Amino acid sequence: MDVDLFVAAHRAEWERLADLLDRRRLRGPEADELITLYQRTATHLSVVRSSAPDPALLSRLSSLVTRARSAVTGTHNPAWREVGLFFAQRFPAAVYRARRWWLSTALVTIVVSALLAAWVATDAHVRASIAAPEQIRQLTEPGGEFETYYSANPASSFAAQVWTNNAWVAATCLFFGVLLGLPVLYALWANAANVGVSAGLMSAAGRLDIFFGLITPHGLLELTAVFVAAGTGLRLGWAVVAPGPRSRAAALAQEGRATAAMALGLACVLLVSGVIEAFVTPSGLPTWARIGIGAVAEILFLAYVFVLGRRAARAGVTGDVDARYGGDVRPEAG
Repeated sequence: MDVDLFVAAHRAEWERLADLLDRRRLRGPEADELITLYQRTATHLSVVRSSAPDPALLSRLSSLVTRARSAVTGTHNPAWREVGLFFAQRFPAAVYRARRWWLSTALVTIVVSALLAAWVATDAHVRASIAAPEQIRQLTEPGGEFETYYSANPASSFAAQVWTNNAWVAATCLFFGVLLGLPVLYALWANAANVGVSAGLMSAAGRLDIFFGLITPHGLLELTAVFVAAGTGLRLGWAVVAPGPRSRAAALAQEGRATAAMALGLACVLLVSGVIEAFVTPSGLPTWARIGIGAVAEILFLAYVFVLGRRAARAGVTGDVDARYGGDVRPEAG
């Protein structure tokens, strides 16, 4: 192909396209002309690339086509839109869809913790096997270790420490659920035992009101997030055991992407509970006010899930990423 002849034949079209692109506003016929010239120039670029890859001409046409494409399709930045969709639809929908798993997990864990607490509170031999009487006294007495735990460190550093620890527990429940859920069950047992033993020891010391006054403000939201993580992790493990009509790989990929996204949402939830634990739980506010703050945070989260999440789930949102970013899936027989 004769490059000079090709340029001479189409220079007027390219210059006209450049002129239209330099204008701030276009009338209707000019916009139609821009689209037509963009399509022609893109064809010219393809011809030059395949027949006469002249560097200077390629650079000129590539720049022109790129500018025209932006003008025709508009600038597109999916990042902020994806973030907005995630928090407005995908995260609450994913939590809502997993509700049967995490509500069941919450019920079983609370029952186990309550039974452990009653056992520890009513059996002196059990308390003696947990720690020496002096250690238990130091933990449960007024101004003891259970109370000072929340105020021993600066609030900001304590909030960061609590958030990091809780986020790690949630991530463990979420991602290790793929191992048939066994690590999740262990994490739930450890959490139930910790809460049950602490409640039992404080109850035996006649200070159960102090226990609930300190643990309730942040514990409502914190434990809910842990239950959501554990229930979702168990659901991921069940996708390995019983993938349903999907192949095991497809089920694991879909649930795994939703689980990974949920980790981000739960990290934000746990950040809120960590701030409450660091700044509200040890504060000088009356007990009713501290518990009220925790209850409001919990109610807002549940409303977020069961109002926004339910609406999004009914609209078909699953919590998985947009189909454009989820990759191709091999067709499967029904």
